[in-house]
Amino acid sequence: MLIDSLNWRVQNEIDKILSKPIIPQDLYRGLRDSQLIGLSGYSREGLPVFAIGVGLSTFDKASVHYYVQSHIQINEYRDRVILPSASKKHGRPITTCVKVLDMTGLKLSALNQIKLLTIISSIDDLNYPEKTNTYYIVNAPYIFSGCWKVVKPLLQERTRKKVQVLQGCGRDELLKIMDYACLPHFCKKEGSGSSKHSGSGSENCYSLDHPFHQELYNYIKEQSRMNEDRKPIKHGSFHVEFPEPSADDGEIAKTIESEIHKFENSHGNVIDG
Repeated sequence: MLIDSLNWRVQNEIDKILSKPIIPQDLYRGLRDSQLIGLSGYSREGLPVFAIGVGLSTFDKASVHYYVQSHIQINEYRDRVILPSASKKHGRPITTCVKVLDMTGLKLSALNQIKLLTIISSIDDLNYPEKTNTYYIVNAPYIFSGCWKVVKPLLQERTRKKVQVLQGCGRDELLKIMDYACLPHFCKKEGSGSSKHSGSGSENCYSLDHPFHQELYNYIKEQSRMNEDRKPIKHGSFHVEFPEPSADDGEIAKTIESEIHKFENSHGNVIDG
């Protein structure tokens, strides 16, 4: 697995991906508005807290390659900048993060995104394993509960133990491990949900205007200037070879599709609640 991952990095020039900005900036802003992820803060143990808007991510502003490039860039920035910085601050190795997955707005149309999400999941499984300490699921609608019941037994035990489904927006439980200021914006008030545009840019960690994304984007542009001095920045996505999903990932994707179709047949295209 290690050799395969190293080969993947070499063949796809992953070491250079943090010097490949997605331009123009309006395109990158579109990615940030449709691939909802951001760093909201840190747990009291120093672990980075990543917020992910699973239910409201539409992945409809660019090609699959741009979304994969952006995902890998965030992974690489986490591993090369965020985690080493946190380790230095706390005087001990910090090698994992916490993820808060917001299911607000999860729709049957999410079926269209399963292929992309499976690609991203496979990249993480094969090349960034064991980087997440705990997954917290919040604002889960009824459709999620149905899918979770059938997917849970398919997960490896170590993965299953990492997943915690919290009641409502999860604020009270999350406050046990992080300060209020570090909560994702959708966890700060019951019923607030994960609106793509809720709060100002400095509060909404999905926004390109949030400090995390500003620092990430500026870092990539600076790396580009340093590594490709006197060369114009090229437009176009940074193509990465997509791995074949593992048998487990493929089975999970098929199971989710099957459950969503069952739900659609019995409830129609109504999902929230």
